[in-house]
Amino acid sequence: MAQSPIWRGYLQLSLVTCPVAMYAANHDRGSLHFNLINPKTGNRIRMITQDSETEEELSRKDLVKGYEFKKDTYIILTDEDFESARVESSGTMKVDKFVDIASIDPIYYDASYYLAPDGKAGKDVYAVLRDAVANTGKMALARVVISRRERAVGIVPMGNGLVAHTLHEERDLNKAADVFDDIPAGKSDPEMVKLATQLIERQTGEYDPADVEDRYEARLRELIDAKLKGEGIQPLDEEEPDRGNVIDLMAALRQSLGQDKGPEKKSAEPKKAPAPKKSAAKPEAKRSAPRKRA
Repeated sequence: MAQSPIWRGYLQLSLVTCPVAMYAANHDRGSLHFNLINPKTGNRIRMITQDSETEEELSRKDLVKGYEFKKDTYIILTDEDFESARVESSGTMKVDKFVDIASIDPIYYDASYYLAPDGKAGKDVYAVLRDAVANTGKMALARVVISRRERAVGIVPMGNGLVAHTLHEERDLNKAADVFDDIPAGKSDPEMVKLATQLIERQTGEYDPADVEDRYEARLRELIDAKLKGEGIQPLDEEEPDRGNVIDLMAALRQSLGQDKGPEKKSAEPKKAPAPKKSAAKPEAKRSAPRKRA
């Protein structure tokens, strides 16, 4: 089944425009979903939409959106109101500037979308824009309205296409200083840093999508299947680190690298008996030279 776009419009770079469509880059893979159950009856709990004052039960399709401008007082906004507030980026994704990709910290990344040409007519223009962005190694910054909210997006090449990453605003992020201020800023022990760097290099490898699989959900599925069969599963034997234990960091780093400087272990192999000393050789008697015959 073909995926439906979540947005259609135009990608615009100066006077160049290209019809494009945005598609969600991820999907619900069938993650486990749980319902609230009354343990006494085994019945599912039903959430009721009701008026907070009259307690009248209402259908969601009959409800409208309201903004609380003061305590318990709302102004109603209709679909026409939202439509009249449309901005330019509602139908056009205009590139404002290009920046170095490394200049935007990954913490600003939110959701990702595939940005593809919308129809055959725009494929050639799309390919030119994609290759030009790829040649510069830059990220294009633009804006687009998704679900009635204008979002900044960073556009970068990916394979034959382009990917748009929605970006958080500065006000969306909690201040890192509130969390990191108490961390010592002094220089670490150079020898320890060297050992830790060697440990990182030893564990460096190629990224595999399996590296980010949800193992907890996999265990939950095992548990659910086992319970359906009237069985159980054995808990994993994993030792929790002792948070109160003070360790010798240098010793831990060396041990991790197999450089434990502790006492040498006795070899399990039996020691060979020392070779017997050679006795001093007796000097041979000097042989007299044969007499010459007369």
